[in-house]
Parts: sequence; structure tokens; C-alpha cells
Amino acid sequence: MTRRTRSEAVDVDDTRRAKAPRNVKVKVEKAKQGTASKGKARRVESDEDEGDQERQPDGDEGTEDAEGEDADAEEEEEEEVDEESGEGTPRGRKRTRVNSMGASFPSSPNQGTQRERVQTLPRGDDGFIPGSIVRIQLQNFVTYDWVEFRPGPYLNMILGPNGTGKSSIACAICLGLNWSPSILGRASELSSFVKNDKETGYIEIELKGAKGQQNLVIRRNLSAKSRSSTFTLNGQSSTGKEVSIHMAKLNVQVGNLCSFLPQDKVSQFAQMTPQQLLRETQRAAGDIHLTKWHDTLISSGKELKSLQECIKGDQELLTTMEDRNAQLERDVARFQERKRIENEVSVLEVLIPVNEYHEAKERYVQAKERQRQLHARVTQLRDRNAPVHAKLEQLAVQYKDLEKAREKKKNASKQKFQQMKANWAQSEKLENEAEEVTNKLDGLKRSEKDRMKKIKDLHNQIQKWQHEIANPPARESLQAITEEMRQLNSEHNKTRSRMEELQDRQKVNIEASAAEKAKINTAMEQLQRLDDERHRKLENLRTWDKDHADAVAWLRNNQRRFKMEVFEPPMICCSVPDKRFTNAVEACFNANQLKMLVAQCEEDYELLNRCLNDSDEAGLRKGARINTWFRPKLEHTVIGPPMTEEELKSLGFDAYAIDKLNCPDGLLWYLKRELNMHRTAIGLDGSKVDVSKAMEAVSRLGPRGEGGGANFIAGSVINTVQRSRYGKRAAQNMTRDVRPARNLVSSAVDPEIKRRLDQTIQEARHALEVIDEGANALAAEERGIRAEETQFKKNYDALTARKQKVNEVEQHLATLSARLVTTKNKLKELENGPLPNEERAGLKKKLLDLSQKRVKIAKGYTQLIRAAIADQTAATRSGLEFLQVGANKNALEALCQQKDEGYQRALSEFEEADQVFLATKADAKEKRDISVALVRGMDREFQDKFTKMEMDGSVHDRTVEQLRAELEIQQANLEMIMQTNPGVVEQYERRKEEIEKLTKTLNDRGKVSLRLEREIKTARDNWQPALESLVESIGKKFSSAFDRIGCAGEIRISPHDDFDKWAIDILVKFRDKEKLQLLTGQRQSGGERSLTTILYLMSLTEEARTPFSLVDEINQGMDQRAERAVHNSMVEVTCKPDSGQYFLITPKLLPDLNYHERMKVLCVNNGDWLPEEKGLGNMMSLIDTFVRVRDRSSRGV
Repeated sequence: MTRRTRSEAVDVDDTRRAKAPRNVKVKVEKAKQGTASKGKARRVESDEDEGDQERQPDGDEGTEDAEGEDADAEEEEEEEVDEESGEGTPRGRKRTRVNSMGASFPSSPNQGTQRERVQTLPRGDDGFIPGSIVRIQLQNFVTYDWVEFRPGPYLNMILGPNGTGKSSIACAICLGLNWSPSILGRASELSSFVKNDKETGYIEIELKGAKGQQNLVIRRNLSAKSRSSTFTLNGQSSTGKEVSIHMAKLNVQVGNLCSFLPQDKVSQFAQMTPQQLLRETQRAAGDIHLTKWHDTLISSGKELKSLQECIKGDQELLTTMEDRNAQLERDVARFQERKRIENEVSVLEVLIPVNEYHEAKERYVQAKERQRQLHARVTQLRDRNAPVHAKLEQLAVQYKDLEKAREKKKNASKQKFQQMKANWAQSEKLENEAEEVTNKLDGLKRSEKDRMKKIKDLHNQIQKWQHEIANPPARESLQAITEEMRQLNSEHNKTRSRMEELQDRQKVNIEASAAEKAKINTAMEQLQRLDDERHRKLENLRTWDKDHADAVAWLRNNQRRFKMEVFEPPMICCSVPDKRFTNAVEACFNANQLKMLVAQCEEDYELLNRCLNDSDEAGLRKGARINTWFRPKLEHTVIGPPMTEEELKSLGFDAYAIDKLNCPDGLLWYLKRELNMHRTAIGLDGSKVDVSKAMEAVSRLGPRGEGGGANFIAGSVINTVQRSRYGKRAAQNMTRDVRPARNLVSSAVDPEIKRRLDQTIQEARHALEVIDEGANALAAEERGIRAEETQFKKNYDALTARKQKVNEVEQHLATLSARLVTTKNKLKELENGPLPNEERAGLKKKLLDLSQKRVKIAKGYTQLIRAAIADQTAATRSGLEFLQVGANKNALEALCQQKDEGYQRALSEFEEADQVFLATKADAKEKRDISVALVRGMDREFQDKFTKMEMDGSVHDRTVEQLRAELEIQQANLEMIMQTNPGVVEQYERRKEEIEKLTKTLNDRGKVSLRLEREIKTARDNWQPALESLVESIGKKFSSAFDRIGCAGEIRISPHDDFDKWAIDILVKFRDKEKLQLLTGQRQSGGERSLTTILYLMSLTEEARTPFSLVDEINQGMDQRAERAVHNSMVEVTCKPDSGQYFLITPKLLPDLNYHERMKVLCVNNGDWLPEEKGLGNMMSLIDTFVRVRDRSSRGV
């Protein structure tokens, strides 16, 4: 069966100790543990009274995520404290001052040194303050199966051996009231607090309610399989947020180390910064408004400081802008005067065209009046000569009609002559055709003789060819010749196969020879490249990183693909001319930095990565990763050298590392940005370097907080200096030895590599000699085969000639046969052709037809001649009439001209006047358009001014000449004023507006600043006296407590201009020869820190506002004297009538300690052998029995 354990909590109740005298020292011993059999269920009991009954709360449960509840608890606690805070301040007490030693003193002689104790909430009839813990019940929680106990309203000492579950009570209080597990410094998950092998558990805490209200019972249900938990309040389902609200109302501060100090957080109390200590002290004790006042001072102080900086900057800017505008006022005045003249010039430039238009309009009116008068005169004369002109027009019409009739008859006559010409041409054509027919009749006799001769010749030719075909010449058999050729080709195929096989062997021989020659050339090139240092460095790189060496080789062959040069690794492209610095310079690199390929632009960087790392384009080993680097070149982001050249020399350094390295210019950005070589000082003689001053120099911070660290090399030691990120940011130095350089040194030629290359060349040459001998044998064999080829060709050509001769005979016979057929066909055509008599009759008939057509054309030609004569006569008659009318028209025109001379003179005058009228009209219109455009193009102000001038008539007060003279004067004045840049005026006006806005902003910010100053003064007048009074009260108790144990302690306020940096300093001294020293997490020992912590918390107890406080195993590391003094002081402080509830958890207890009737002792008994029966082994019963036996013994019974 599974082994189970059982725990029992026994308390020494003050109600059971009423008979004990006050301040009596008692000795508390651990009660015997009862025995119980294994396998029994574990049970934890708390015996306060014999009649106490076990209480089991019931009710619904509400689920809430644990982490959310914890966070809500902390946040809402802050909110509730703020809500309950006020702006009030204690009356009748003046502000206290702080002297130069940090001690506070009254600001006036009337102020007393006594400070009123902080009033807690009203205490109930049972002695508990609202918010105090009345009862705790646990089930399946850490070490407990089940337990329930009731602490007292004052000091509660929880005693028990280590591992019994004392600290679990602190955990239960924290988690049960919905605080985060992080406060405990133990497990971070709620499920970790459920007892092993149990699925669920719970924490139930009963808090004292306000007067007249019931107690608050909080239960938190836990699950071993879930991070979430559920809450109930007084049996009703609730949430962690509601629990946190109740805790804030009761001012429970489990999250404050000053009121709740778990075992695992004891060391953190001393590690709290003085600022944190002040904040936590304010929250735990003193005036309830201290935190709110302090927050107001912090926020308003920061806002005021920021605002004052803004006001200062704005005021400086305002003064600067006003000074600059004052300097520009003369230029602005000159600009404005020039602007006024320019406006006047602009007005004149408009008035001149307007007045020009006005004068042009007057000229136009005068020209128009004269034009109208002359037009009337011309009209009168034209009407008087109208009848004569009407007759002249009638003759002109008749003249044109007769001219048209004459032309019409002339055209008709021309058409007749054209028809006659066409008939004549047609007759000529027929005559030519008749002549051709006559010639054909004459040649018909000659063609018949020729046909008979051709027939005879064809007969003779046919007979000749038939004889030749019938008697062919003797010839060889074509089949026999073909058979001989086939046999010859068969023999030749064998020879050709031998030749192909020989050529294959020759090809192998040639390839082998080429391979050996390539080996020789490659080895020779490698021997030559051994003298090349960059090649030697590449080979050196290949010995310890083949992938990067292959990448460099690829880069050398593909450099053209990049926009800018991509630099090879520094171990190849860099060198150190001064060999004394080689070791130091190489120490600045690590292995990856020495192998880095550096790109100068992002496009090249992406291409480089794509080829080398993201694909197999470069042919590298699969999985190879090549170091590449690129950063945008932003020089302002690089911190400059930490020392000047003079300071560098004065501290014993020779130079910066970057100054001793030869490299391409584009690589300097990499060396600065990535390696800080421009900040790495080198001193060859380490004895000359002042390391401490060098540390101070390289760790200096710049004006913007940059720097703070760098490397420097002193002799054979490299120093890495940097500032701590925390605390005072002190400079720290790490050193390591400089190793001998291996990569930046010039490497000598490896004799082994040279010997291996020479051997390769000798072996290849020997193999080449063997190959050449084989080549000679193959050549001889080739010559024999080629001789056989020559004989074959000779025999084959002879057979081909014989075959050709046979083919020629056959071809000739075939040609004769084809010709014979063609000739016979031609002979047949000649013999079957038409007879000459038929052709002769056809020609005669055609000649007769042509003669008849010519006769018909001759008759038509005669008729056309007669019609042409008639048309010519009519045309002559019309011409005479036309001449007569023309003579009449000319005579009448002379008469009209004689009468129209007066009219022409008037018309000439009218036309001249009309030209003047049109010119003046166009001129006036042009000037009107110009003036209108100018006026409309001006701004609204000028248009209004111009309208006013038109209404009062001042526009036309001056002539154009006067206006031009005025314009010249104003232009001369304008030239006398120096041109001012319009941007200056624009800048002046813009700055003037900015000055007005900035002045308004300064006024507004001044008002805000006054308001903030008032708020700060009010808050400080409330906060500082209250804080000083609180610290003074705590300090007196703290110093007294230290005095009692023979040590010294002091608490001071450390003021600061920034309110968030105000602090409480705890100074302690544990030895006579020491001075007071600030308490830190490192300076004092663990026991000294624990002692200081408990004494501070005790001093704070009387001022505390929290309903309960807890300290867990604070006595660790104390000696017996200190522990006894602390215990007695704590009993005295926490058992006063107005003290709050206090929990002191400790694993050990000294004998003969002070006891007080108000304190309560809770002993935790835990183990496998506790009795199953409730009450058996109860320590209280054992003590009662002991007292009764002692009393009887004293009475002698």
C-alpha cells in the first residue's frame, strides 16, 4: 500500500493561557508524536477548544484562469489603493527638513518629535482587525492531506521541523487570496501546489469582516491537471477579480515584501533598490495617501521637467527667431518700398494701354464719321449714272451670249473634221490589210515546193536511222560488269572495317596523349602559381575549408556577374606589411570573419547567396554553407575611435589595427562595422601600455551614450573592455592571449607540393613516350590499309569506265528510237496538210471583203465634208454679229467712263477713308483687348481701385505721353532700390507667424507649468513631511533595535531632483571597526541581511496599515544572541494592544524566550506515525497535564 503521512497543528491559545503572568519566560518543547499504523489516512487537526467542530464550507464554484487571476489581483490592488487615497494632510504639523547627514528634524521649534501612530481599522470584540486571518483550512495542499487551524489576532509563531509544511502555510495565504505564485519564489504553476498523487485540492481562508458584517470566507479550488482554478466567496461562486477587489478594500498587501516576506524572498528584500524600498514602505505603513502623493510627484515632476525643457528650448528658439527677424526688417522695408513702386509701375503699365485705347477710340469715331459722309456722296453719284450703266450691262450680256454661240458653231465644225480624220485612218488600215492578202497569194506557190522537199528529206532520215538501229555495234554484258563491281565492293568493306577499327585505336591513343599533355600543362601552371601569394593563400584555405576555397575559385570566374566588386575573404585579400603587427591584427578576426565574402550592395549580396547557399549553381558540396556579409553603408552608425592620436601614443599604443592592414577600400566598411578594427588599439610593447588608463579611455561614453567598451592589445594579451548593463555600469575587462598568426602571414612554397608536381610531370612524359610509340605502329598499319584503298579505287574506276561505255551505246540506241518516232510523226503531218487551191480561194474572198468596206467609208467621208462646210458658214455669220455688238459696247463704255470721272474721284476718297476707318477700328479693338486683358489679369484689389478711378474719371486725367513720362520716373526709382530676395520677405512673414504661434505656445505652457508647480508643491507639502515623519519613526525604532544587540543601524531618506529616484537607505554596522554601510544583496552576509530585514520589518510594524504581516524563517544565519534579541523585540512590538496580526514562521526555537499572553504558538506536527484519533497527542492537552501535575506537586498533594 502507498505510504501516507499525517500532520497535526497544535496551538497555544491565549484564551487558554489567561492565568499565565505577562512577560513570563516559558520553555516550549516539542510534544511527542503518537504512533499509528502504516496505510492509515493522513489527517491534520487544529485543537483550539475541546468543543471545536470541524467545518466544511459548501457552495457553487466559479472557474477562473490562474494566471489571469494573479495578474488581476496585482493590478486591482494598485487601483483600490489609489481609489482609497486622498489629498488630505495631517493638520497642525509643519514640514520637516533633512540635514546634510540625512537625518530629519522639525522645521520649527514648536513641532514635537513624537509622531502619532497610524490608526488601523477598528478591532472587533474578538480582537481581530478587519482583514485579519481568522481561520485557514487546507486539503491536499503541498504536504497536507487536510488541516484547519485558527491563528490569533496578534503575534502567531508557527513552529516545526524542516519539511513539516510551515512555509506551505505562507504559500496557502498567498495563493488563497489570489496572489501570483511568483511572489513566493517557488513553483510558477498553480498545479504544482497540489499534493503528489492527488488530483484536486483547495485552500480556504476566513478573513475578519468589517464591524457589523460577517466574516469573508474565500476558497480557491486547485487541480493537478490544469493551470486554472476556481473561487468561492462565502460559499458563492466568484472570480479572482472579485477576490482581488475585496483584498484591496481590506488593504491586504501580500505582494509587498515589507508586509509579506516568504522564505524564498528573504534575500530579495536586501536586494531591493532603495527606491523600491521606499515605495514598498509607503504602501505598507504611514499615511494612506503617501503612494498617491508620490505618484503625483513622479508623474507631475516628469511632466514639469519635460515641459520646462520644452519651454527653455522654445524660449531660445523664440529669441533666435526674433533676432533673425530684426535683422531682416530693413530688407523687408526696402522690399515693401520696391513693392509699392512696382505696384505703381503696374498701374501705369495698365493705364497707358487704357488711355491708348481711349485715344484710339476717339480717332476711330472721327474716321467713322468721315467714312459715312463719303459713302453717301458715292451712292448719290452712282444713282445718277445708273441708266447708262444698265444699257452697258445689257450689251455686255448680249456680247457674252454671241461669244458663246460663235464658239459652239466653231466646236461643231471641229468635230466634223475630227470624224473625217478618223474615217481616213480606218480606210488606210483596210488598204494595208488588202496588200498583205495579195502578198500571201503570191507566196503560196513557193511554200508548196518547200513542203515537197521536206517530205523527201524526212523519208531519207528515217531509212538511215532504221538501218543503224537494226545493225547496232558489239558491246559487253552489263550484268557481268555489275557482278565484278559487287565482288570488288565486298572486298573493300573488309578493308574499310579494318580502317575504322584502326581509327578507333588512334582516337584512344590521341585522347590518352592529350590527357597526359593536360596533366603536364596543369602541373606546370601549378608550379608557376606556387610563386603567386594569393594562390598560396587560397591553397592554404583549401587545406582547412575546401567549401570556402571552391567558393573563392567560383567567384574569380564569375566576378563579372556582379554590379560591384565582391571581395574575397580577408585572409586572401588582406595583408600586414609590418610583420611585427601580424599576430595582433589577426587576433582581431575569428575564423568565420577570416573566411567572409563581402558584398558592397544588396543586389550583389542576394545574388551571391543565391548562387553559393540557396542553389547548386556554383557546384559546391551539398550542404556547404558559405559566409557572406553585407550591411548598408551608414557611417553615422559607426562609433569613432575611443582615443585621439595623441592620447593613443601617450598610453603606450603604436596604432589602431585598421591602420596596419592593407586591404581594398571597399572592405574598410566591413572591418569597421563588424570587427571595430578602427577602435582596436595595438601596443607592441605591453610593458609601456597603462592598462587601467586604457580601460578608462576605451570605456568612455559618448555624448549620446554610445561607446562604453572596446578591445585593445598590449603585447601578447588582448583586452576586451565593456561596461556592465546593470548597477553602476562599472567597466569590466576580460583578457586572453594573442595566438601566433597563421593566415595573414606570407606562406612559403611547400617543397612537398613542388616535389609531387615534378613527379606528376615526369610520369606524364614517360606515359607520353609510350603513347607515341603506339601511335607510330598505328601509322604504319594505316599506310598499308590506305595502299589497299588506292588499288581498290583503281580497279573500281576501270569497271566504272567499262560500264559507262556500255551505257553510252544503250543510251544512243534509245535516243535514235525516240527520234525515229518523232520524225515519222512530223512526216505524217506534212503529208496530211491542206491543199494549196483551198487556201488560195480563202485569200481571194478576204480581199473582196476588204474592198467593199473601203467603198462604204468613202461615201461617209463625202457626207462629212458637206456638213463641215455648212457649220463653217454659220460660224462666220455669228462672228460678224459678235464683232458688231462688241463695237457698240466699247463705244458705250467710253461714254460711261466720261460720266463716271466724278464718281471715281468720290469713290477713291471713300476707299481711302474706309481704309483709315478700318485701321483705326482694328487699332482701337486691339488696344481695347490689351487693356481689358491687363485689367482682368490684375488682382481683385487693383480691379476695385481701377473701377473707382473709372467712376471718378481719374483714369483719363493724364495723356499717354504724361503717363509714359511718369512710368519712366517710377522705373528709374525702382532701379535705384536694390533687389531683395522675395524668399527673405516670405521667410520674415513665415517666421513672424511662427513667432506669434510660439509666443502663444509659451504662454500656454507657462500656465501648465504653473499648474504643475502648484500640484507638485501641494503634493510635496503633504508627502514629504508625512514621509519624513514615517522614516523618522521607523528609524528611531530601527536604531534602538540595533543598539540593543550591540550593533548600529540607521535609516535615511535619500532625496533627489527626480522624485522617482527618492530612496530609503538602510545603513548598518555589525563590527566596531566598521563604518555604517549601505545594506545590499552582496556586501553583508546572509545572517546580517536576515537580521537587518527582520529589524526593519519590526520597526515598520507599529506603522503598518495592513491587517496582517508574515515573515518566513527570517532568523536563518543569526547567532543565538541576535535571534533572542530579535524574538523578544518582536514579541514586544507585535503584542501591543494596537498591533495588527503577525505571522512568524521558524523551524527552531531557543529556550527561555519572552512570552506574551496575546501571542499564539502554532506547532506543526507532521509525519507517518501521527495518531488517527482526533485530539490524541494534542500538545495543549500535554501542557495542561504538565501544569496540573506541577501544581499538585507544589501543593504537596
